[in-house]
Amino acid sequence: MATLQQLEQLAAQLRQPKGAGGIDVANMMNENNIGMTYHSINRLELHEGQKVLELGHGNGGHINYLLNQADRLQYTGLEMSELMMEEARKINRQWVENRQAAFFLYDGDQTSFNDNSFDKVFTVNTIYFWKNPVALLNEINRITAEGGWFNITFAQKAFMQTLPFVKFGFELYDTKKVAELVTKTAWKIANTGSETETVKTKTGELVEREFTTITLAK
Repeated sequence: MATLQQLEQLAAQLRQPKGAGGIDVANMMNENNIGMTYHSINRLELHEGQKVLELGHGNGGHINYLLNQADRLQYTGLEMSELMMEEARKINRQWVENRQAAFFLYDGDQTSFNDNSFDKVFTVNTIYFWKNPVALLNEINRITAEGGWFNITFAQKAFMQTLPFVKFGFELYDTKKVAELVTKTAWKIANTGSETETVKTKTGELVEREFTTITLAK
């Protein structure tokens, strides 16, 4: 059984991967969260030539899947972890060289993009770590084009609260809590979809995880 110190270290790596341990955690996250990530991408309904932004891309193991959804897509990824930005650039070197993918660091609150820069935005399993959720949602609204979407994908609170490491810096959400958060912003909820999948937890157990993608429209 993991000690409290080990659980706290795991929580810190999940929030912002660093060092050799961070690469291992990122690989595990990509494997365990791929179903959630594909769910979020599929619900973007991407079309030719659209510009896509992702918050918290991790090691970017899913970007090949995204960029094959339609022709001439442009992907931009934002990360708080310098290690993950570097890993994503390595894994997606060909897309970067073709100028279809670009990766940048940000502080979790503000971006340097112009108004109306992106057609579609998505994020998977980052909402638990948002320091200023209303401000971030409004910032993403600013840089999303009129008629654009923002998909927020997260594991439901009922599942998350069974995990021992979430006591260390995680803010847990259910659909109702996210909906209440959205009412404080410029967004409107357009769609909600949930699924349940069997996954291995960060501590090794197989469990049923319910997750949800909420689509916000501008």
